[in-house]
Amino acid sequence: LKYVAEELQADKEVVLAAVKHNSHVLKYVAEELQADKEVVLAAVRDLGYVLRFAAKELQADKEVVLTAVKVNGYSLRFAAKELRADKEVVLTALQQNGLALEYAAEELQADKEIVLAAEQNN
Repeated sequence: LKYVAEELQADKEVVLAAVKHNSHVLKYVAEELQADKEVVLAAVRDLGYVLRFAAKELQADKEVVLTAVKVNGYSLRFAAKELRADKEVVLTALQQNGLALEYAAEELQADKEIVLAAEQNN
C-alpha cells in the first residue's frame, strides 16, 4: 500500500484485503481508515503491535486494545493511558508477555496480582 495511489489507500475494500495479507500496511492507509474499527481490528488480530498506527480514539477503544494485547502484550505500550490503568487489559497483556508490565500504569505496577501475573509469563 505504500506505493499505491492515495485514493486506493482510502479504499476500504483494498485496505481490508491488504491488511489481511500483511497487517503492517496499516501504517500506510489513509487516516480515516486508521480510525475505522473494522480495519484496525482486522490488523491487530494478526499483528497486535500495529495498534501504534491506529487512530487515537481506537487506541482508547477497549475491544481494539484487548484484541491487540492478546496477540502481543507489548501492544499495551500504544494503548491510551486510561486503558494502561485498566486491570483487565493489563492482565490480558501480561498473560501474553510478562514484560508488558513496563507499560502498565504505576498503580497497577504496585498491585500484587498484576506483578504475580507478570512473573508467571516472564
